[in-house]
Amino acid sequence: MKGLDLVTYTKPNLPMSEAYRTLRTNIQFSSFDKKVKTLLVTSSGPAEGKTTTSSNLAIVMAQGGSKTLLIDCDQRKPSVHKVFGFSNANGLSNILVNENEVDIKIGIQETEIKNLHILSSGTRPPNPAELLGSTKMKNYIEELKKIYDFIILDTPPIVLVTDAQILAQYTDGCLLVISSGEAERDSVIKAKGLLEKVNAKILGVVINKMDSKKRGYYHYQYEYSEKSEGRSRRKKSKR
Repeated sequence: MKGLDLVTYTKPNLPMSEAYRTLRTNIQFSSFDKKVKTLLVTSSGPAEGKTTTSSNLAIVMAQGGSKTLLIDCDQRKPSVHKVFGFSNANGLSNILVNENEVDIKIGIQETEIKNLHILSSGTRPPNPAELLGSTKMKNYIEELKKIYDFIILDTPPIVLVTDAQILAQYTDGCLLVISSGEAERDSVIKAKGLLEKVNAKILGVVINKMDSKKRGYYHYQYEYSEKSEGRSRRKKSKR
């Protein structure tokens, strides 16, 4: 495993790793009536850190004892396999285009981390949106839920393509990753509106790429807003 941007695996004692564990706790307690078992992660634009967030969240979920599966649903610009150092020759798209009934575990790869499995995006299809919105995709997720405690869908930026909106119907909640100082305000507002348009449950917003130094201290900020309860929480940690 390459460990690229996997701070929760390579440097678990850093404040940033603790922030991911805080994110894990907030997700676990985000709903009182239904356990969050499937989570979609998207962003308003490219290069905002959604895959880094998805990967590190998957790691801390697995470290917490949950059998976790991270699925790369970005059929246009996949990167999960690169982060974990896996092949992308056989993945999600290959399973979905196969007309024959296949073993549900085919293509899923084990990592060095206990309880953490990865499913790469697979061969790039000519029709990603149609493939992800198919009945076969819906049924596949339902079958995976019988095996895994927690499933994370890493999706393309929602403002650019419709894939995240389509996949939101399969999940219990969504996280919107925003790059501090880079994301455009209008794009963020549009991203939120697109998720709400398909009745996606927005569990929170992760502010990424913040200045890590402030007056000689390490600074990390995570903003969490729960739409259903109409409140927001802000957590800060300094060392």
